[in-house]
Amino acid sequence: MKLLKNNKKLAYYLLAGSAFTFSSCAEFQQIANQTQQERNTSSTNTSASTSVTTNEANSAIKQALSNGLNNSIKSLSAKDGFLGNAAVKVLMPPEVQKVESTLRSIGMGKVCDQFITSMNRAAENAVKEAAPVFVNALSGMTVQDAMNILLNSQQDAATSFFKNNTSAELTTRFLPIVQSALGKNNVNTYWNQLATAYNNLPVQGKVESDLDNYVTQKAIDGLFFKIADEEKKIRNNLPGSRTTAGLQKVFGWVDQQKKN
Repeated sequence: MKLLKNNKKLAYYLLAGSAFTFSSCAEFQQIANQTQQERNTSSTNTSASTSVTTNEANSAIKQALSNGLNNSIKSLSAKDGFLGNAAVKVLMPPEVQKVESTLRSIGMGKVCDQFITSMNRAAENAVKEAAPVFVNALSGMTVQDAMNILLNSQQDAATSFFKNNTSAELTTRFLPIVQSALGKNNVNTYWNQLATAYNNLPVQGKVESDLDNYVTQKAIDGLFFKIADEEKKIRNNLPGSRTTAGLQKVFGWVDQQKKN
């Protein structure tokens, strides 16, 4: 594999660390603008070269990640972002799924549907808080981290980086939001109705579930699933994924390295 030229340190970190609000997504746009400036100010003219500079590579990684994160959070935090996506939809907790058919058979189908919808609404609310967590992770990304992600043969290398560096903080941030959202969406009310109905049946054992932690983990799992999906699109050059000349050049160069 060819060595990258001009081994320079990152000129800028990916994000400024300011709080994120879903309505604006301003931090991600700033990164897109910043990486464009870095490419414009690069002193090495490699437009006709088969190599890329470290600066170009780092800029492409930052832009790819900001695009993927922005798309993931925007998609999942919208209404039906979880509920309408079978791949990430929050279903009944495993210990409840085994009794769901019984509950529906005794006339609790509507409550089951309301319960599932409410859990998904809570997850959709929670992922809006993900951006500041990724800001912290990305601001601590080193040159070596960026290069490892870029040149890694794994399709989810960036996603793995985020999992290792953000899971604990995501749980801390998501849990109180999920707890609040569960209350606003009457999840516990629906759950108590379902649990009471089932526990009154002549069956062995009572059904219980830690809904707060369950929905929090499902929200995190769904977010990482979506980020991995966005990453794969760029790595596999799916239509509309490499949206700038910088992304096309750098990831095209990576494609070429895999063939060598």
